[in-house]
Amino acid sequence: MKRTVSIVILFTIAMSATLLFAGMSKVESPESCAVCGMSRSGFAGSRMLVTYEDGSSFGTCSIACVAGELAGKEKKVKGIQVGDYATEKLIDAKSAVWVINVKKRGIMSAVAKWAFAARVDADAYVKKNGGKITSWDEALTAATDEHKGDDARGDKAGCDCCKKNKK
Repeated sequence: MKRTVSIVILFTIAMSATLLFAGMSKVESPESCAVCGMSRSGFAGSRMLVTYEDGSSFGTCSIACVAGELAGKEKKVKGIQVGDYATEKLIDAKSAVWVINVKKRGIMSAVAKWAFAARVDADAYVKKNGGKITSWDEALTAATDEHKGDDARGDKAGCDCCKKNKK
């Protein structure tokens, strides 16, 4: 009897783990954010991948971590990709339709900044949640300002890792 119960428990645990990992998106390397260490798979709809002209690259969980990483860098950026909030597929960050929503918290920030491949998806998000349609430049400026501690809400840096790094 104990053996049967043990087998059922192990089977249940194995199935739960399988479902948990199946629900997580598989993303390109690296698995962890280069800035804060968060799982990029767990935040596939906000993750970013920056490629430099020298061929090197780094991946982050969000635009907040990209803003911190790019601040003061001398390397020339070749391209920046972001996870589409609606589909979690990587898209070009500069041509994406961005939404800034001061009513919602973002990933590693006090203000949400989401990218969409399709304007219709961005419009649907704004209709449901509020926010403002913006460009890449506006979204990056907002993330950079927030990283410096001057966000749209008047809050200081939106995440603990940034607060620690400022000291």
